Amino acid sequence: RRRPARQQPPERARIAAQPVEALLQAQGALRAEMESGADPAFWGEVALTGLPWQPAIDGDTLPGLPLDRVRAGDGAGIDLIVGSNTQETRLFLVAAGAMDKITPQAVAAQAAAYGLPPDTGLAAYRDLHPWASPGEMLSALQTDWYWRIPAVNLAEAHEQVHGATGGTWMYEFDWRSPRFGAGHSIEIPFVFDTLGRQTRATHGAAPPQELARVMHRAWVDFATSGDPGWPAYDTGRRATLRFDTVSRLIDDPMEGPRSIWYRRR
Repeated sequence: RRRPARQQPPERARIAAQPVEALLQAQGALRAEMESGADPAFWGEVALTGLPWQPAIDGDTLPGLPLDRVRAGDGAGIDLIVGSNTQETRLFLVAAGAMDKITPQAVAAQAAAYGLPPDTGLAAYRDLHPWASPGEMLSALQTDWYWRIPAVNLAEAHEQVHGATGGTWMYEFDWRSPRFGAGHSIEIPFVFDTLGRQTRATHGAAPPQELARVMHRAWVDFATSGDPGWPAYDTGRRATLRFDTVSRLIDDPMEGPRSIWYRRR
């Protein structure tokens, strides 16, 4: 039974009436509960993301898992540009001062929690990152599980279902900032061409303005014409624009991680 049009569910109204301090307190309590030994049967994937507030499938506003809905045909005819940064999780590990404190045991435990085989899965990652410290290895694992593989999955689902009616473009952001590398959100001032506006602490004293010009132009072109300026993504070639000081087109840059995670299925 669907609700009448424009009528908000009572839960939304109650949440909107709460002060911000109460919401933050509730968020802290939920996170503490998860970190104290979350029940996987209850929390599911939320226990692995560590994010208490997430979209909920209600059958109305969100009728199903977004990836399943894309595969079922939702979004037909809509062009898509999707991608990720090569070191997403590094931002959080460095900011928290945890990068140099990660142990090999912690890496193995996280890999197991993600469903990777403890022997072959980690061994495959060591082959991909032979000189990585435990902190860097954890960053690579979390970056792929949390951001990069889901981005590839979305691109492939969109391309396979909507290839004839909606274009799919894939990118990878690989410019390394002095402190956070190619971490989460480092690409944003490049996309919006806002370098120099309170970005020194995250991007250093001299981030490449030319990269901002190139990325901003690509996003504007995509918004206005549906084409960011490089070949569309398909599962035969997997063309991906890698943004860096010198940007270039790469075919299937996720081949290694993709083969590891897809074998897990």
